[in-house]
Amino acid sequence: MGHRFEKHDELALDATPEQVWDAIATGPGIDSWFMGRNDVQPGEGGTVRTLFGGYAPESPITSWEPGKRLAYGGEQAEDGRFVAYEFLIEGRGGGSTVLRMVTSGFIPGDDWADEFEAMSKGGALFISTLATYLTHFAGRVATPLTVFGPPVGDWERTWSAARAALGLGEHVSEGDPARFTVDGDVVEGVVYSVNSQTIGIRTPDALYRLLQGFHGALVAGHHFFSTVDTTHTENVWQAWLAGLSQEGNDR
Repeated sequence: MGHRFEKHDELALDATPEQVWDAIATGPGIDSWFMGRNDVQPGEGGTVRTLFGGYAPESPITSWEPGKRLAYGGEQAEDGRFVAYEFLIEGRGGGSTVLRMVTSGFIPGDDWADEFEAMSKGGALFISTLATYLTHFAGRVATPLTVFGPPVGDWERTWSAARAALGLGEHVSEGDPARFTVDGDVVEGVVYSVNSQTIGIRTPDALYRLLQGFHGALVAGHHFFSTVDTTHTENVWQAWLAGLSQEGNDR
């Protein structure tokens, strides 16, 4: 059966077209709001490559108009699966920009619904993160950190434990204050994105994100706009996620 989809999004940004282009069309720019480590081989016929965990998709660039239009992806697998992205940049007065995005593709199989829901929830987080990055950190480059927690038996209990650990209640809205402790340090920020599978929190020097991964596991996908020891920070968050997952399973 499968499911073909096409999603349109539009962002009005207080950022220049050049800043928007750098965010979507360079490896360091994508590192600052998406997932994992990214590399862009520029130009039509080039590639966009993302590496996180054991996943390393490589998408061909089909349109490359610096400051105006970027499109990549669309290659079909044997089962018909594909995903393609298009970004259209329109400069406005006062150094502002309108960014239009189209995400399209096909998910094969009769069990496509859960995968499509996860893709939609994750996509909403990434778009909100892009907007937050360009609003509060435009022109800066982040160090990305992606950490996978262990599988969990009950996602709802684990997600409830995650909200509590972040200093949030059962019902979370954008703009809510968050407060949590990592490695003995208290972190304070504000929720900039939330749905049933993701939470994004902005602080003065970082973007913290939790989302549902494979088998209901918690995934941390953070961006630090300050100097960090990546090995130490990864170990700290690995322990943080493991403890939280265990707490959720034990409730």
